[in-house]
Amino acid sequence: MASSARSELLVPRRQDGIGGFSAVRRQPPFPCSAQVSKKKVSKKIASVMAPQQSERKPSTTGAVKTGMTMTEKILARASEKTQLVPGDNVWVNVDILMTHDVCGPGSIGIFQERVWRKCKVSLMCYGVESVMVWDREKIVIIPDHYIFTTDERANRNVDILRDFCTEQNIKYFYDIKDLGNFKANPDYKGVCHVALAQEGHCRPGEVPPTLRFVMDGEMPDYLLAKDLILQIIGEISVAGATYKAMEFVGSTVESLTMEERLTLCNMVVEAGGKNGIIPADSTTYKYLEDKTSLPYEPVVSDGDARFLSEYRFDISKLEPVVAKPHSPDNRALARECKDVKIDRVYIGSCTGGKTEDFMAAAKLFLASGKKVKVPTFLVPATQKVWMDIYSLPVPGSGGKLARRYLRKLVVIHRQAPVAVLVWEVPGTLMHA
Repeated sequence: MASSARSELLVPRRQDGIGGFSAVRRQPPFPCSAQVSKKKVSKKIASVMAPQQSERKPSTTGAVKTGMTMTEKILARASEKTQLVPGDNVWVNVDILMTHDVCGPGSIGIFQERVWRKCKVSLMCYGVESVMVWDREKIVIIPDHYIFTTDERANRNVDILRDFCTEQNIKYFYDIKDLGNFKANPDYKGVCHVALAQEGHCRPGEVPPTLRFVMDGEMPDYLLAKDLILQIIGEISVAGATYKAMEFVGSTVESLTMEERLTLCNMVVEAGGKNGIIPADSTTYKYLEDKTSLPYEPVVSDGDARFLSEYRFDISKLEPVVAKPHSPDNRALARECKDVKIDRVYIGSCTGGKTEDFMAAAKLFLASGKKVKVPTFLVPATQKVWMDIYSLPVPGSGGKLARRYLRKLVVIHRQAPVAVLVWEVPGTLMHA
């Protein structure tokens, strides 16, 4: 998806419903396109990885066309250009604009202050009643950070979103009003990073340089996509992909489910990445069948596309890894932490709250046959994941549902507001 902040996103509307102004393209006071950093990635490479390639240099003749990466192709198409290279500044046609209760209120404040309040007198002279967003069906707003708190200032963030969406008649506002019963919120979906894909707002299809990660080999059943991305972040550091695209390919990536691919791409931000991207294939198309009817045109990197760096992994030799405090790149093998005492366990959020994450936990409990010894919090990322826990059988359990099996293993099961499960050990002071 591409994003932009040019002034044609705003369309003044008169009281009689007839637009008093046509959209005008202007250079905004704050350009969205950032300059690409030329800082090279760390040369510390593990034995399972290939050495870096030389940094990509733009053409100097202006006439020689070179192959483009997937990300470059997407931006070229959205900006109606035939050729782009890293470092180009372009204005693009927006496919989807998404925000939530952290970034949304600030953006809405700028929208109202710079566009409406400063131009109110001039606009009213033309009979313009209010300024509307450029397309109410291309804006997706999901409250998901401050919904489970009694803090009035945090709740105000959600109120600002709600008031704005009502005023602008935003079609895709996934509201939540009843914190005690998630079934009473038919519009609420969950964590935005997962819900965007589940609701069909993401389709295959920004100009930073691209880092390419080739992962081949059969993936052991004790690994998840979280292991793969933590291995990568441990190698390149939390700043190793700053304002760069991260492209994932290889036989291992092709074998991942769509949920696991979401984890891989979502966590590129932990390395400073601009975007994470995987070539569309049959798994992608199958996932989209019941989620969108909008047309899309997949793109793939050209054979002669040049990447800033390319890394290669043999995933069959990878062990489970963890990120120790206090940084995602503080990587360690899980077996190196076997003597670390655990006080509590949390399984959830956007990259750890998918259906497959809870199934993996249930399979672990099934194999061990032991009860939970520490307070354990399970936070499904979306309502769909919550329902999956209550309806899907655990592989290898003889048809037992995940909910039934998990409840059998724990001492106490209580349901907290909306989609939070808490397993508590008697004698502790943990409460839902």
